[in-house]
Amino acid sequence: MSSNKHKIDEVQRILAPVGIDIIAVPQKIQELQTEDVYALVEDKLIKAFGAIGRPLFVEHTGLYLSGLNGLPAGLTQIFWDRLKADRFASLVAGLGDIKVTARTVLGYCDGHKMHLFEGAIEGTVPTTPVGPHDFQWDCVFTPNGFSQTFAEMGSAKDSISMRRIALDKFADHLKVAMGTK
Repeated sequence: MSSNKHKIDEVQRILAPVGIDIIAVPQKIQELQTEDVYALVEDKLIKAFGAIGRPLFVEHTGLYLSGLNGLPAGLTQIFWDRLKADRFASLVAGLGDIKVTARTVLGYCDGHKMHLFEGAIEGTVPTTPVGPHDFQWDCVFTPNGFSQTFAEMGSAKDSISMRRIALDKFADHLKVAMGTK
């Protein structure tokens, strides 16, 4: 379940080549406000399954700033909504520590059990946002080993992103569950 078109497009680009079709349900779920991303995803998954009543997955992607002892974590959207790109980059620059981890936790409910899959990638926050500002914090995340932000990479980020890592684990789980692996 997601109402974020960029996120839905990215998930479809990553899962379609491995034969997994998704049906996006653009329904907003009131998220638990916590830095504990696992509790957040489990709560979101329970609410989504209650609304839909069939196997589905949800995800939460957040930033974990080294200079803020891992915050904002599960509260990334709140930080982003309040600060936006320029103020977020300025805040991080002022911390004196630009290291950040981008982490996706994907929750899947098969109707009987919840399964969690995680992907993480290390990076830095540039002093000023670079690239399009339309997909949340992609313009302020430069993965280690690269000179471009996710925003500058466009769909090329799909091959290295934290969402890709989590979705690959999810796809492997589905293949095993269906007996195709």
